[in-house]
Amino acid sequence: MSDRKHLVRDVIVDAPPEVVFAALTDWETQGQWMLGTRVWSEGPATGVGARINAFTGMGRVGFLDTMEITEWEPPRLVRVLHTGRVVRGPGIFEVLALPGGRSRFVWREELDLPLGAVGRVGFTLVGPAFAAGVVRSLRRFADLVESGQLGRTP
Repeated sequence: MSDRKHLVRDVIVDAPPEVVFAALTDWETQGQWMLGTRVWSEGPATGVGARINAFTGMGRVGFLDTMEITEWEPPRLVRVLHTGRVVRGPGIFEVLALPGGRSRFVWREELDLPLGAVGRVGFTLVGPAFAAGVVRSLRRFADLVESGQLGRTP
């Protein structure tokens, strides 16, 4: 049985890809839309090799998610590799242009579960809540971009 779990969720954003990509890759503001998460970077966080950190949880209870950007194609694609103890595997953020100046933001995770059978059982229990949190985060992201609070391009 595979210890890799896939999650794909998306949202339509009434903004062009350049604006959506700018909002998505403004790592330090991700906490405004990503449920229960605070994000920061280690130096400049654009381009292959850049490192990003995210703490997900409440207070001091949670986990650190370390990532490295492995692919950078503005305004269309960012791939990261999760390298932490809890979250491992590729994450893909894709921005697709739609007619009328709109975009589809697709969030993909290919998570390598830790702890073998225990990790599989754990994901069975927390997976639906994780997916619901991603959907809620994506809706919040779209609202913030559409209201002009995120994604202003220089």
